[in-house]
Amino acid sequence: MSHIFPRHSRKPPPTAVRGEGCYLYDADGKAYLDGSGGAAVSCLGHGDPDVIAAVQAQAADLAFAHTGFFTSEPAEQLADLLISQAPGELDRVYLVSGGSEATEAAIKLARQYHVENGQPERRHLIARRQSYHGNTLGALAAGGNEWRRQQFAPLLIEVSHIAPCYEYMLREEGETAEAYGLRAAKELEDEILRLGPDSVMAFMAEPVVGATMGAVPAAEGYFKRIREICDQYGVLLILDEVMCGMGRTGHLFACEADDIAPDIVCIAKGLGAGYQPIGAMLCTSKIYDAIKSGSGFFQHGHTYLGHPVAAAAACAVVGKIVDQNLPSRVVEQGEKLHNALSDRFGQHPYVGDIRGRGLFRGLELVQDRESKTPFDPSLGVAGKLKAGAFDAGLICYPMSGTRDGREGDHVLLAPPFIIEDHQIGELTDKLAIAIEQATQV
Repeated sequence: MSHIFPRHSRKPPPTAVRGEGCYLYDADGKAYLDGSGGAAVSCLGHGDPDVIAAVQAQAADLAFAHTGFFTSEPAEQLADLLISQAPGELDRVYLVSGGSEATEAAIKLARQYHVENGQPERRHLIARRQSYHGNTLGALAAGGNEWRRQQFAPLLIEVSHIAPCYEYMLREEGETAEAYGLRAAKELEDEILRLGPDSVMAFMAEPVVGATMGAVPAAEGYFKRIREICDQYGVLLILDEVMCGMGRTGHLFACEADDIAPDIVCIAKGLGAGYQPIGAMLCTSKIYDAIKSGSGFFQHGHTYLGHPVAAAAACAVVGKIVDQNLPSRVVEQGEKLHNALSDRFGQHPYVGDIRGRGLFRGLELVQDRESKTPFDPSLGVAGKLKAGAFDAGLICYPMSGTRDGREGDHVLLAPPFIIEDHQIGELTDKLAIAIEQATQV
């Protein structure tokens, strides 16, 4: 009998024993095509010898040194590498163990920055509905998914939420994509003015919304206007690239597609590619210098900050992404994946939208394409799709509650950057089986 506390206690999962390339294998020898990279984590696939060698070498030299006493060579190297590739004025790297820690750190840094700057009245955080920023209490409060928040609501800090930039559902008939993007961005300005311009500390958003909506990029011009609004009112722009960053959408930093740079950015998942648990928060020199010239101490921390073995793994991962120009391969293979999905599901009666960037793609499932009516939540379409795909030997990432935390279903695809053309065909074939099973209502 297992003593593991699993995610789902009524259906114990099979045991994974081996990974190779784009596949995972269970204890019975069954192969699974990793069509979602776990949760957009395994960007280099499984069993990469270079990353494994980097982990082994670092563990032999130095496994752990607490950052209250030391820095380490791999942590310094990783920070240098990330900043050499980072957009805008990002200049400092705060290494953590995952995405939730990164967004927690970002929220606290935003608050401390304003306190150190003599603006303690800046306390409000604005985020978007149908966003996901992690599962710790601060990150969960920032996230805008009602289903995830509901039972923990009494424990969460107050965060304002505006509408997402969700073109498929919220762009009006006859409205251009750019006009819609500007209209959606105006909600941020309206909320800042409602709360009081001098009371807002930061706005947090995903450049491409991942888990809760299924690879939804913003309309053209949306984030440029968001950047302008933040600058106008002295509000920090925090971008959550935990899922969509590190090459996943065709740029090392996802915000580069929108031609903007944040004040703070959070990364994880593809940063370590699954070989070690690691995340990071990057901030501008302006923010760092405010802390340095003020108290000199960021009042935050975790035991495993800057873990040397994790940092060594991430150095190997990011180095490979940069040196082999894998974002260009992501664009190329992502276009092939999009075309394959469009060919197979573009006229499917239950597929309403196919969207995304790079190797970050989503399909929204609907009961009626014309009216965009979602399936009744009681049908459990997303859960059936996940089970059907898994039986067929495909790992994908379906979720329910796409529209408002309750209604709507989508499936997220985020295969490794090394996926080959024939594996794209395998992915769509197995996904087709799962969609057919899940939509038999």
